[in-house]
Amino acid sequence: MVEVRVVADPEQLPVMRAVVGDLAMRADFDVDTIADLRLAVDEACSSLVRIAAERSQLVGRFRTENDVLEFTAEVNSPDASGPRKNTFSWRVLSALSDNVASSVQESEEHADGHVVRIQLSKGRMVHE
Repeated sequence: MVEVRVVADPEQLPVMRAVVGDLAMRADFDVDTIADLRLAVDEACSSLVRIAAERSQLVGRFRTENDVLEFTAEVNSPDASGPRKNTFSWRVLSALSDNVASSVQESEEHADGHVVRIQLSKGRMVHE
């Protein structure tokens, strides 16, 4: 597993895109799937950055296993509702990923905050 922590700021999103692109390339994903993963990670992180608490970190966890790349991103947020799923952004995220989900739980570190997560996965095309 690879974990990346950056400030929850749009200017930091290229870091997450670069990491997923590199990991997917090393795992022998095809060019189109790598492009989908970069866009999906960007969309997930953008959604979380929009609702992140001030001075929050964006944490990304990447795991490649059995021809599948899994990505989980999380931020601390004052918003208990999490990312909205009736948006164009969520539709794009769903179209680019094999599986996508979000979750919200109360933060143990911040009294009035929440940890908001988006998890996604995408499988590698197996060529025979």
